[in-house]
Amino acid sequence: MGKIIAIANQKGGVGKTTTTINLAASLANEGKKALIIDADPQANATSGYGIDPRSMTSSIYECLVDGYPVDGSQVATCVEGLDLVGSRIDLAGAELELINRPSREKVLDGLLRPVADKYDYVLIDCSPSLGLITVNALTAADSVIIPVQAEYFALEGISKLMNTIRIIKSRLNPNLEIEGFLLTMYDARLRLANQIYEELKSYFGEMVFDTVIPRNIRLSEAPSHGLPALQYDPESRGATSHILLAKEIINKHRHNKAKH
Repeated sequence: MGKIIAIANQKGGVGKTTTTINLAASLANEGKKALIIDADPQANATSGYGIDPRSMTSSIYECLVDGYPVDGSQVATCVEGLDLVGSRIDLAGAELELINRPSREKVLDGLLRPVADKYDYVLIDCSPSLGLITVNALTAADSVIIPVQAEYFALEGISKLMNTIRIIKSRLNPNLEIEGFLLTMYDARLRLANQIYEELKSYFGEMVFDTVIPRNIRLSEAPSHGLPALQYDPESRGATSHILLAKEIINKHRHNKAKH
């Protein structure tokens, strides 16, 4: 069974999509079969792989609202071993359409279970809100990665997100784990960035990834070329940091499996 990981933080601009795009490419680079679910109406993970939403026969919207199977809705990306179920702006209306659906929080879970066996990792890029689609993602996921921007207000929204995760654990998905807090847009020259990292560590200890994602021009440029940083500039710090993150996650899972 593949591992389903949601990448979530209701605060916008913290690097969720950048993490999704580049972590998925790095996992595939490590020989893992991966699938991205673009669960954000902005569809940035879709365009970040150079995929035109108009060219897709179906998107995550059709899967959620019309019951299209995920297997058959995915498209191949430019990275070998990595598929993507894309998003379109109409996903913004999906919450309203699902509102009266029975078990509306579990629609995505039902869709992903049949395909989880085909992949080693399924990454869900969540929108910057705690709405019904994000709740669906957290209900379907085995774990959640929480990107945190290395800036002053970074820790502000986390308590709200942690509260949502607690509610989902108690009511909808008792197996949901925190995969880790990931410090993004990190600039080692800034004292503040180091303070944020220390603060995260003091609050969350082992739950904070050792890998930090630096501020990196190549990382910012890559999506406009429809490529992950790994293909746009494999030597860049943006690319190498995501490879380290992928290795850290793979090793952690190997270690946990060995324990069980």
